[in-house]
Amino acid sequence: MTTKVYFWRVPRKYFLWAILRMALDRRALRRNPSISFWKLLGTGKGETFTPRDADPSRWGLLINIEDQGLAEFENSKLIKNWNGKSIEKFEATLKPIAVHGKWSRKNPFKSEIAPIDWNGKVVAITRARIKWRKNFLFWSSVPPVTKSLRSAPGLISAIGIGEAPLGLQGTFSIWEDPKTISYFAYRGEAHKEVIAATAREKWYAEELFGRFALISSSGVL
Repeated sequence: MTTKVYFWRVPRKYFLWAILRMALDRRALRRNPSISFWKLLGTGKGETFTPRDADPSRWGLLINIEDQGLAEFENSKLIKNWNGKSIEKFEATLKPIAVHGKWSRKNPFKSEIAPIDWNGKVVAITRARIKWRKNFLFWSSVPPVTKSLRSAPGLISAIGIGEAPLGLQGTFSIWEDPKTISYFAYRGEAHKEVIAATAREKWYAEELFGRFALISSSGVL
């Protein structure tokens, strides 16, 4: 099983086309027997996690797919449609290192996790379903963390991701190595405060945090 992530940037004139694909591509993903888990994603700056962060030109897809079905999927109509409209593309192959929590009531990467001695680049994926009554409280707590994230040593790139404009949000970030992300996660003051606030306020109905070995990547994030 392989975890793949794709992000495409399309011209703004194709915004409605992209919205339509976000709806129509679900059928092809559901019907693909090689794919065990998938999420179509919108993206954003990842600064406030409000609708004003949204990037209408960049869209993404995350899948868990059986190795024998990957080549066929790479040549599928779905991928060709997005590649044909995109002006930039980022693609990555990931191997889970440690994943905690659930995504849509599933542990999508649990069966894939294996202890590995990895000292290369690491991808962090966070995802949360925020309780509606906690949205404003959550938004007010985010800016200090995102500001510290942008200046964190070892961070290569970071964007916001989401399955919906509100309530289902997360981040996708790339780090130089496991040590740099651990330092930010456990020693950064702003991040530690949000961890404490999360436990205190209980603003997530569901959350997932995963670290992945970046096996290979191409393109621009």
